[in-house]
Amino acid sequence: MTGLTSPGAEQPAPPADSPSARGTGEASRRKAWAITAVMCSALFLLGLDFTVLNVAIPALQEDLAPSMAQTQWIVDGYALVLGGCVLATGVLGDTYGRRRAFVAGLVVCALASVLGARADAVEQMIVARCGMGLGAALFMPATLATIVHVFSDDADRRRAISLWAAVAGIGALAGPLAGGWLVEHATWRAVFWINVPLALVLAAVAMRMVPESRDARPGRLDWQGAAMSCAGLLALVWAVIEAPGRGWTSTAVLGAFAAAGVLLALFTAWEVRTDRPMVPPPLFERGPVGPACVALAAMSFCGMGAMFILTLYLQQVRGHSPWEAGVRTIPLSLALAAGAAFAPTLLRRFGSRVPVSAGLMLVAGGFAAMARLETGSGYAHILAFEALVGVGSGLVAPVATELVLTAVPAAKSGLGSALNDATRQVGSTLGVAVLGSILATVFTARIEDRLQAHPAAQVLLRNQEGRGLLTRAGHPGADTASVLVQETGAAFVHGMSTAAIAGAGAALLAAVLSWRKLPASDRPPDRPPPPRAAAQPPGPVAAGPFR
Repeated sequence: MTGLTSPGAEQPAPPADSPSARGTGEASRRKAWAITAVMCSALFLLGLDFTVLNVAIPALQEDLAPSMAQTQWIVDGYALVLGGCVLATGVLGDTYGRRRAFVAGLVVCALASVLGARADAVEQMIVARCGMGLGAALFMPATLATIVHVFSDDADRRRAISLWAAVAGIGALAGPLAGGWLVEHATWRAVFWINVPLALVLAAVAMRMVPESRDARPGRLDWQGAAMSCAGLLALVWAVIEAPGRGWTSTAVLGAFAAAGVLLALFTAWEVRTDRPMVPPPLFERGPVGPACVALAAMSFCGMGAMFILTLYLQQVRGHSPWEAGVRTIPLSLALAAGAAFAPTLLRRFGSRVPVSAGLMLVAGGFAAMARLETGSGYAHILAFEALVGVGSGLVAPVATELVLTAVPAAKSGLGSALNDATRQVGSTLGVAVLGSILATVFTARIEDRLQAHPAAQVLLRNQEGRGLLTRAGHPGADTASVLVQETGAAFVHGMSTAAIAGAGAALLAAVLSWRKLPASDRPPDRPPPPRAAAQPPGPVAAGPFR
């Protein structure tokens, strides 16, 4: 497609001040922003799928009756496959074409959504969610890599990256709202059916509008590294999900943790030794890539873990319907968008250290507010949590994303995008798994202790009616049910507070690391960024694996 070329491509052009050059440049800019809209729409769909099922869980539980561990697998399977495969699929896009990867991923996502919508067993649902994660892994790195390539102006490219980062978060935050509306006005199966037309329309538009781009000198795919990273992450998340039910010191859980440690250590050793690593180690030897990835992982860990817990709190403790719970999460999306809009200003004035560290401190403050929530807390308390976490995440995401992308040559933008995506998705997966498991562990211990004096309530808790009581907190009925509702609500809040303290600690540690490791100033204030025409950055990152 004319007028859309990769940065640094050698093509003849009219003089910069000629009318034809100005007209061509403006047309190219409009097309680039139109393509950005397509990419961001797909990214919004991906984020929506990540959380849309959260508010549908109670309805799904009534229909399919999954266990607590199976419920977490339904939630985590999508993000686990996405996080585990996205590095490999990013390199695939660089090698065989980013538009091909984008379209193929959307089609896979649509087919898996059909399977999820028609599922009549828990196992089918888990397979469908994992299939959706595979489709998302194919198209997610292509979204950011394509945006990087279609803009020739650095300022426009930075604005587009900030928009991408904001949409990535807003899509996930909009999931509870969309899911709540669909559950109340249709059925939980609608959260899967809605993907099918959206994904297919975006795929068709991309085939007509988006130019194909790929690395002119691709390397071979590091299949061994991809296999070890996927297996290690799978073992790690399985252990975290299963620990509350099996016991943190059970043989199976300890064995899974050990296997994860060994596999991820082997992956690191392999990446150092192989001549074509999936993630070149020089990326992390110097510069801000390592701290930026830690910041992204911590932001995603806290944000997605908090959303998982908050939606359960709003429905199962406060008694809100799925739609009402979704509406009450809207301020979080607005706060994130506000933070993302303000982040480039802080980046220009102070460099990356200030917005990233300050954003993580705000996230920690939001978790401190969550830790103080009670069963009868007012909505103002929830708003404080949403404002702090939303603005903080909005400050971190675009700045850390740009730090990762600018460290990778333009020809390898699929790798840079995949590294950014993998960091965020693994953080999100572990956030739901770890914080959800802390909540479940503390809740179980607390409720068993508090119900020792109420044998009838213990019996009620074990049967199907007891498992559904929390969703009917406003209509307890009999005295035994009333006792159970009161005690389960108090136990849930106790577990939520413990999980929130853990989340605050993770955000604080990441804030300290960002302040110590990120540069005080990436460039002098109010000076435009260096041109991106050079395909490779200086220093060791440009050597070795990138040749």
